[in-house]
Amino acid sequence: MADFKPIATDSQPGFAQTPFAGLSSEGLPQTSGQPAADSKKTAKKNRGRVDILRVKAGRGGKTVTVVKNFVGIGLPEKEQLAKAMQRACGTGGTVKNGQIEIQGDKRTEVARILTEANFQPVFAGG
Repeated sequence: MADFKPIATDSQPGFAQTPFAGLSSEGLPQTSGQPAADSKKTAKKNRGRVDILRVKAGRGGKTVTVVKNFVGIGLPEKEQLAKAMQRACGTGGTVKNGQIEIQGDKRTEVARILTEANFQPVFAGG
């Protein structure tokens, strides 16, 4: 075995210096080291992707906008979203089988409401 000799780092100035030590802070705003108050605001949390479909099949030729694939929300919140969509679209609607159904082709209005509720709406199907 070779002899091992440790290197002392406390007496060498190269390890304690930072590359920014020689820079001047003149003209820069004073900070306390804490993040700014604006950055403490919580960012909008993306609540997941939902699909928006236009469906006519099995409805007597009438067009219905269907919103499905909700993840992590319960029936009461779906009913609140459905009411908001009905008011915005000026039409009727319901919640069936975990999906929101709005009468008529109202995909753009529904997408706007879902975006405001922090969902990621995706137009699926025809």
